[in-house]
Formats: sequence, structure tokens, C-alpha cells
Amino acid sequence: MYAGSGIVTDRLVIIGAGQAGFALAAKLRALKDMRPITIIGAEDVLPYQRPPLTKKYLLGEMSFDRLLFRPEHWYADNNVEIRLSTWAEQIVREAKHVVLQDGSILEYGTLALTTGSTPRNLPAAIGGDLDGVYVARDKRDADLLAEEMRPGRRVLIIGGGYIGLEAAAVARHLGLEVTVIEMAERILQRVAAKETADIIRVIHETHDVVIREKTGLKHLVGRDGRVVAAELSDGSTIDIDFAIVGIGVAPNDQLAKEAGLDVANGIVVDAFARTSDPAIFAAGDCAVLPWQGGRVRLESVQNAVDQAEAVASVIAGGNEPYDPKPWFWSDQYDVKLQIAGFNLGYDQTLLRPGTREGAHSIWYFRDGTFIAVDAVNDAKAYVTGKKMLETGINPDMTILANASADLKQLLS
Repeated sequence: MYAGSGIVTDRLVIIGAGQAGFALAAKLRALKDMRPITIIGAEDVLPYQRPPLTKKYLLGEMSFDRLLFRPEHWYADNNVEIRLSTWAEQIVREAKHVVLQDGSILEYGTLALTTGSTPRNLPAAIGGDLDGVYVARDKRDADLLAEEMRPGRRVLIIGGGYIGLEAAAVARHLGLEVTVIEMAERILQRVAAKETADIIRVIHETHDVVIREKTGLKHLVGRDGRVVAAELSDGSTIDIDFAIVGIGVAPNDQLAKEAGLDVANGIVVDAFARTSDPAIFAAGDCAVLPWQGGRVRLESVQNAVDQAEAVASVIAGGNEPYDPKPWFWSDQYDVKLQIAGFNLGYDQTLLRPGTREGAHSIWYFRDGTFIAVDAVNDAKAYVTGKKMLETGINPDMTILANASADLKQLLS
């Protein structure tokens, strides 16, 4: 391995050219580790930011070149080989090489799996294979949606999670008629408290989005191979011009599974992001990592970057375990929802009004311990909650429940 002498003996192969894959390569170079790196990417474009794709890019407010992490020359300048429009078919661990889809062999000293996740599609049996049915994940999806999103058209969004609601906000901004259906009791059922869902629902309804909760999709109706209507679980039928599916994602762990690595709804890694093979690491959406006595898979840009950079430090010779401090965000209309922590297993919440109109925060507790905060247009609550989580402070509930109290008191 590289030991600072300028001699390189260990190639790092990174499978996956998304946020985690790029962050890993960039961090290694920042650490002055100059071993050869090859990144394998299935798309035909350089690595880019995904969150703005279905927001500013789709709205025409940002060109694609501004989404690129680095221009093309950065890769050559930093001795990072990037192979686009290609993917790995097999990992041969005994020989330490990867077989690519064209049959070529790529040897590695260290392998990193940053394969991300794939949106769940509707089954073909209920119309999922019709033209006009989309997911929103990559540049190709965004480009196809851009052709569909014209004022006055009718879009059905299937799924009331963050992806679906962000798509609804963009569609309304562009002048479309929007219906969101959610088969659960309420929107954001899996990821947020009722208080957060209530606030977000009102925001969408104020923008004339029709939200139908406890309503599933029975069948998409096609004509000449294209979707034209949707039959819903309550017996109603609505005419639509196209549909966007936002029903979650699945980790891309099949390659790891076929290679005999430990997999459990994601690639299982230890605190250093090593898989069950010490020469192979995994990071980002595809990885299941240890956290607070259990295992979680964190689907966020922040985790993809932080975990990948932690992997880079280990590969470069460090020995620091990755201790995630989760944070997330969602932009909908002029509303910014910022989330610090991870509300898994919460049993108590507290709703606190912000100091200005339209600002709210929802504080989550588990067994009396503060674990997360949702801040709606309330940057002070977000920053305060994030600092408390990072320093292990449990808030004084009397102060927190007093809307007129200064949140700074919680940090003292």
C-alpha cells in the first residue's frame, strides 16, 4: 500500500459513481494517498449531485454542469480513472478482481462498494410497465420528467414520503394538477411524527395539491401502452397524464450477495465500514451499519459523504470508527424542513412554535432521551437540536415547552 514514498502498489476499485463513490476518491486524494483509483459508473455522465435533479434542475433553475462534483479534468489531474456506462457483473474475491459487463477483468487491492439504492417500481401486473410511469432518481429520470411537466397536465404521485411530496411541490410550481395518494394512515408515516405530517399536509393543501391518505393504487389504466387513468383502492377512478412512483428504495446489494458477503437489506459492515471480507468496504445507501446497539441503513447525502470519507481515512491507514451523526433535509415550495438525529423508536414528541410565522419544530424522545428534531423553517431549532445531539445534552423539557424561552438556554 501507499506509504508516502510515491510508490503505489494497491489499486482501489470503487463500484458506484454516486455521492459516496466520489467522496471516497476525493477524500483519499485530500489525504495525499496517491494509490491508483478506478471508479466504475453505470451512467454515461460524470458523478453529480442528485438532490437538485428533481428540484432546481427540473425547474430549469440549474444547468446540469453545475451539478457535477468536479469537471472532467479533475479526474486526470488526480490520477482517478473513471469508467462510465459500465458496471460490475461479478466480484471474484479469491482472485481479488472484478468482472465487468463486457467480460474484462479489473484487479483490486481494495474494493469499495458504493452502489447506492434503486427506487421500487410498481409491478407490471398493475400497470407499472406503462409509458408515462416514472421514478425520480437520476438524470435520465429528471430529463424524462421535464418533458412531461407542462402546465395544466395531471400527475398522480404514488407515495406520500419525502420523494413524493418534493415531486408534488415541483409539479405545482410548474402549474400541474397534482394528486398524491398514500396507502398508510397519513403522509410521512414511516419517517416523521404526526405533528410534522400535519404541518406539511397543510402546506401542500394551501398550494392546491390533493392529498388522499389511506388510499392505495388498485391499477393503472393504459391506452395504446400509455397510462391514462388510475383506479384507486376506494373504488374511484381519476384521469391522469402521467404518474410518479415514490414508494421507497431498495439497496443495491445483489452483487455483494452473489460474492458471498453478509447482506441484510443492505451490505452489512462494521464500525469501520468493512464488509465480511476485510479487503472490501461499503458506504452510503447500500450499507447497513452498527448504530446505538443496533443496525441501520441511512439514506442521506450526509451519511454517504461522511461514511465514505471515514472509509478513505481507514484505507489511508487510520483507525477511527465511523460514528454517524445523522441529519437530513427536504425542500418543498419555500419551506425548508431540516432534520437532526434519527427518530427511530421514538415514544414521545413535543411540538414547539418558532419565533416567526410558519416556523415550527418537533422534538423526538425515546425513554426520556432526546433523539431527533424536525425543524420547519426554524433554523435556530435545527442548529440547537443538532448541537445537543452532538454533545449529548438532554433538553430541559420546561424550557423546551415554553415557546417564549430562548433555545440557547438548552445549551448551557
